Amino acid sequence: MTTSSTNAGLVFNEVRYDGILFDCDGVLVDSERITSRVWAGLLTEIGLPTTTEQSLATYLGNSMARCIEIVTEQLGHTPPDTLLPRFYADVKVALANEVEPVRGIVELLDALDAAGIGYGVASNGEHEKMQTTLGTTGLLARFDKRRFSAVDVARPKPAPDLFLHAAHMLGFDPARTIVVEDSPLGVLGAFTAGMTVIGYAELVSPERLIAAGAAHTVHDLRELLSLIKR
Repeated sequence: MTTSSTNAGLVFNEVRYDGILFDCDGVLVDSERITSRVWAGLLTEIGLPTTTEQSLATYLGNSMARCIEIVTEQLGHTPPDTLLPRFYADVKVALANEVEPVRGIVELLDALDAAGIGYGVASNGEHEKMQTTLGTTGLLARFDKRRFSAVDVARPKPAPDLFLHAAHMLGFDPARTIVVEDSPLGVLGAFTAGMTVIGYAELVSPERLIAAGAAHTVHDLRELLSLIKR
């Protein structure tokens, strides 16, 4: 596709797109290792020995409801009622003290803003968690009225519901929406929604992301600057 020299757009594989949706944890904010460390510690305390690496491998990209289902399956019984309240309290403190923006995301968002290209965040995480992580990293204002959580829809990722909801609210045609995801579950959900997925292969191998439906993978979000055409 030939693009106008005066009209900026988001172009991938010669197709012009309406806008871009980002996952939050692991794509906008470098929170996955922090969250997984806290979760692993609490699981170990309740009798399910878990390392940070095992937590990442098992729970990455899942909603908290699904995480509790997995824990129940592995324990053979429901976990203590105190597990989630403790997790939310502990992880809020850890994230507020430690979380940083993902490398390259500020430059990418700056470029999208300068080009007038729309974007939003679609996360399996709760709104309160996004308030903490995006607020701590200075990204919150960029996503005013553009933050969408799995709690807003009937089914979390890997169902397509959240992506379709976010696209509808932002006025994006799903077929002309790019999604940046770092987990196979998120990739699958966006792919099922009929969107073009770019996998951020920082914690998960490119091969796993492509197998889930990613059209392309990057190791640095600044690689996506090439998608912005003028």
